[in-house]
Amino acid sequence: MVIETYRSGPGPVYARAAERGRMLPPGLRFVDSWVDADRLDRCFQLMETDDPDTFGPWIAAWADLVAFEVVPVVDSAAAASRSGAASGPGERAPG
Repeated sequence: MVIETYRSGPGPVYARAAERGRMLPPGLRFVDSWVDADRLDRCFQLMETDDPDTFGPWIAAWADLVAFEVVPVVDSAAAASRSGAASGPGERAPG
């Protein structure tokens, strides 16, 4: 999960995206995103990669407009399995 905070609001970010696209390097895949509905100054992006180093060039291309926090995430079932707390039959782990 990538949490982006726009340094100067959303306008410059959307303008660059319209002009240049996402500028993703090979091996980094965009899945989906959600934007803070109240302030429009933060974006939560779900990304996929087998190599965390692929974030470097992408972050560098946007660093003048966006502050980044990259948080490795797993789905709820994987988290339950890792924690040793398996869900019961027919139940989903929270989240």
